[in-house]
This record gives sequence, C-alpha cells and structure tokens, in this order.
Amino acid sequence: MKISRDIRREHGGSREEIEAGMAEKSKEFAASGNRAHLPIAD
Repeated sequence: MKISRDIRREHGGSREEIEAGMAEKSKEFAASGNRAHLPIAD
C-alpha cells in the first residue's frame, strides 16, 4: 500500500517509527476531513 511504503521511507523501518508515522498520517487524514476522496480543485 502506498501509505505504508511512504511511511517506511520517511520514518524508517522499526515498529516504533512506523507507528509514529501512522499516527502522523492519521492526523493528516483527520485534518482533511476524514474523506478518502477530496473534491477536485478548480
């Protein structure tokens, strides 16, 4: 999955680093409105 690959690349490969990266991505997702598909910008 692209998100998992991005997190491993950005945060390393240890379990703690991956969990911290997932928490960060979760916050980003929540900040975008918890929507998987965002409206197309004009």
